[in-house]
This record gives sequence, C-alpha cells and structure tokens, in this order.
Amino acid sequence: MPVTTIAVPSMRPGGLEAMRAGHFGHCDLFTLIHLEDGQIKEVSLVDNPPHVQGGCFAPVNILHRSGAHALIVGGIGMRPLMGFQQVGIEVYYGPEGETVQSVVNEMLSGKLQLIAQHQVCGGGGGF
Repeated sequence: MPVTTIAVPSMRPGGLEAMRAGHFGHCDLFTLIHLEDGQIKEVSLVDNPPHVQGGCFAPVNILHRSGAHALIVGGIGMRPLMGFQQVGIEVYYGPEGETVQSVVNEMLSGKLQLIAQHQVCGGGGGF
C-alpha cells in the first residue's frame, strides 16, 4: 500500500520546519503530511490530547480518524505500537532531533525501516 498520509509527532508550532518530538505520546501535536504521487501536497496539524496513564490509545484513534497511513517515531511503547498495527498504521523508526521535513525526506527516499521490537521503549517517557 503506498503511503499517502504520514504523521510525525511534533513540537509547536508544527509543520515541516518544526522539531520532532522524541516520543509520540508526549508530543505537542502531530504534523500530517499528505502526499500525492510521492510529493508533498498539503500539511495539516492535529493536537495530541494530554498523555495520562493508560491513555496511549487516544493518539492511535486520533491518527486513524485523521487518515494517517504511517507514523515516524523516535520512541514509542509496545501497547500503542500494537494499537497502530491493529488499525493498519505502519510505524517507522526515524532519528531523533530532526525536523519534520528531514525525516519525511528520509522516508520518501526509502531510508526508514519499520520499528523493531528492540526499539520500543518501556513507556512513561523512559527510553
């Protein structure tokens, strides 16, 4: 399935030049990159609800409703990873400390891989 919408956990104000958040559950918002024929056509923003214990599935539901096909993370726990997999959103591991634009470019050039179990964190923001 070709990726048509990529979600990237971001710091405010969001957008292509925004810094990526280190862990998806604690980001300010998600920058959604909408692609057409492999080219960026539109960028939109979706707020991340406050992260509370056991609330890992709120972002899963929000991104699923927003039409995301893929998510690029620097950190994620096993429970939300399984949630994304259940709703058909592929989760890729991308380098931390980069801008949204840079990790999207890496994905579009085929440099990112699906996240592996050894890259999953223990939750609670601990990596």
